[in-house]
Amino acid sequence: MKLLKGKNILITGASRGIGNGIALTLASHGANIFFTYVNSKDSANALEEKIQKYGVKVRSYKSDASSFNESHKLVENIINDFDRIDVLINNAGITKDNLLLRMSEDDFDKVISVNLKSVFNMTKAIQRFFLKQRSGVFIHISSVVGIKGNAGQSNYAASKSGIIGFSKSLAQELGSRNIRSNVIAPGFIETEMTNKLDEKIIDGWIKSIPLRRGGKTEDVANSCVFLSSELSTYITGQVLQVDGGMLT
Repeated sequence: MKLLKGKNILITGASRGIGNGIALTLASHGANIFFTYVNSKDSANALEEKIQKYGVKVRSYKSDASSFNESHKLVENIINDFDRIDVLINNAGITKDNLLLRMSEDDFDKVISVNLKSVFNMTKAIQRFFLKQRSGVFIHISSVVGIKGNAGQSNYAASKSGIIGFSKSLAQELGSRNIRSNVIAPGFIETEMTNKLDEKIIDGWIKSIPLRRGGKTEDVANSCVFLSSELSTYITGQVLQVDGGMLT
């Protein structure tokens, strides 16, 4: 059963990691996929080729979500090319970890810009089209770190916590227009980035997770399928923790 057949879904930062898994899973459910990348052109091309096998529309756009002007231009281009957008998944994000004592102003500002301001930029750009359609879905990828904090990640935690407050406010502003806004807060998800970490660090994290394993990108992606589909039309303003019980 293809839960998203014919839906046009835009994903920021999908050329790698969690965004890549989200794009492939949504395509397998019949969604047309439009996604952004900044530097990874080869990865973007490879993802396009994989998505094409599902028989859906796909196009990648080189665009920086942390730029207000680029975000608006991106959305206008997609609307011109494909008429509408049904779902926006704000996924773009970076880390620049350090203890606050050693964190530079630039490291703080950059993480806030890419992780949080990008959410404002993209949501602002798409909002007027959702209002015209009188329908639309926002899904924002946050983190369990945005809920509980983490030493050495004050910039990242601030950005991801900000996403939660932003989404809850958006849900209240736009709910009467049939526009929903929800957050997914992943825990420890195995990606090519985590594969480079020391095994002892990974083992320590896994021992703190009740399910005793790391999550897969598909775990986050399946949550996106649910929140994008008609199965969740009475759900807005919520934070779905995909963390194996880490914060239980």
